Amino acid sequence: MRIDGEFECFTLEDTFRQNGKKIFGQTCIPAGIYDIILRNEGGKNSRYKTYASIKDIHRGMLWLQDVEKFEWIYIHIGNFVDDTLGCILVGESPEPRDDYLQDSKVAYLRLYKKIISAIDKGESIRIRVNR
Repeated sequence: MRIDGEFECFTLEDTFRQNGKKIFGQTCIPAGIYDIILRNEGGKNSRYKTYASIKDIHRGMLWLQDVEKFEWIYIHIGNFVDDTLGCILVGESPEPRDDYLQDSKVAYLRLYKKIISAIDKGESIRIRVNR
């Protein structure tokens, strides 16, 4: 992942499917540009409010808007591909495997603070997903 052209962190997503077929919890989101807003409802949001290292800064989940054939797509913490469920995980450094990221919470906190800072300045947040 890059912010304004500068490397920020590694990402991990579910499998790309050439035929465009979506399998719940096993298919990555399509390439495109998506707005990100904060979502303050839902189970994941409630859990993030209780995590010791996150609760002081947490203001909502990083929610990608208008992802075709998908709902509730977030950027969030997770180390294994099974943690994605179609969402985007972030991490500090990849293992030599393509189904695992290290130090996800560290990368997420750094990214989250940058996004919150931009939101506080009135900036719109968009992500470009390439395939």
